[in-house]
Amino acid sequence: MTALGTAVNLLDLATRMDPDGGIGPIAELLSQTNSFNGNMVWKEGNLTTGERVTIRTGLPTIYFRKLNQGVQPSKSTTVQVDEGTCMMEARGQIDKDLAELNGLSAAFRMSENQPFIEAMGQTFGAKAFYGNTGLDPEQFTGLATRYSDDSGPANAENIISGGGTGSDNTSIWLIDHSEQGVYGVYPKGLIGGLQHEDLGLGDAFDLQTPPARFRAYMDRWAWKCGLVVKDWRRAVRAANIDVSNLIAETSAADILELMAVMVDKIPAGGSSNLRFYCNRTVKTMLRIQCMNRPNVYLTLGQEEGRPKLSFDGIPIELHDQILSTESTVS
Repeated sequence: MTALGTAVNLLDLATRMDPDGGIGPIAELLSQTNSFNGNMVWKEGNLTTGERVTIRTGLPTIYFRKLNQGVQPSKSTTVQVDEGTCMMEARGQIDKDLAELNGLSAAFRMSENQPFIEAMGQTFGAKAFYGNTGLDPEQFTGLATRYSDDSGPANAENIISGGGTGSDNTSIWLIDHSEQGVYGVYPKGLIGGLQHEDLGLGDAFDLQTPPARFRAYMDRWAWKCGLVVKDWRRAVRAANIDVSNLIAETSAADILELMAVMVDKIPAGGSSNLRFYCNRTVKTMLRIQCMNRPNVYLTLGQEEGRPKLSFDGIPIELHDQILSTESTVS
């Protein structure tokens, strides 16, 4: 059953019609830039539930041998980790008579379907960083959840603190998008990517008791996806960047120095698909630093006719889902 507040109604239709009686273009004020999604490398998992990753955890022992003296055999050690996937899904429905009012069914349905694509992208972009199966087992585990302790696990080596405290912090990320680093996964035997299913006309139900039926056009959106970090060394987090200090340029973290440290954390021989990610506030301050404090590593160039900010030759991408309200990582 569909709650009344989630059903498309006459007011929705009226607010989308232009003076000529057609469906006018909509200013998508809720759209966001999530470049992480576009840079993601995707592969089919080797499990129906995701991906089993084999990680080398130890190298063979090497000996110095004397003449006429043998050495003991040795071997490397490995461990296997299962990375799960989740099922993201959404459904839309529009009363048949409402959709066909004034013969606008196709245009009206299209205007309603477009935001589902945006919402799916935003949801994945947020969970790629902040997904937490400990809080919601239906999600997948995001990067910030994995890189959240700078003193215990091995990947604490790749967490750098900007010195901020409190709850108005943000992070900069350096990600190696590759099958040896960070990549997206979908279940074995299934089709990857966002799937749209036009269910056509069907019976929907209202909220009466007992429920009553009405005819509606229905759509289904589904995306089965997960995130794999095969090598923790290929993702670096500069956390605890105090946003208010950064804007005021008072006692602010030196983000250029943080980024220099981040670059050297990535193992030699990494892929060419390295990207920095930050939110809009950090990227603005980087542009200001580029103008006011010339730095040979921070460059503002052109890519496909558009300005492209880079550090040490690595593109700096805007990702609106990175929060400015992160708690202190400690």
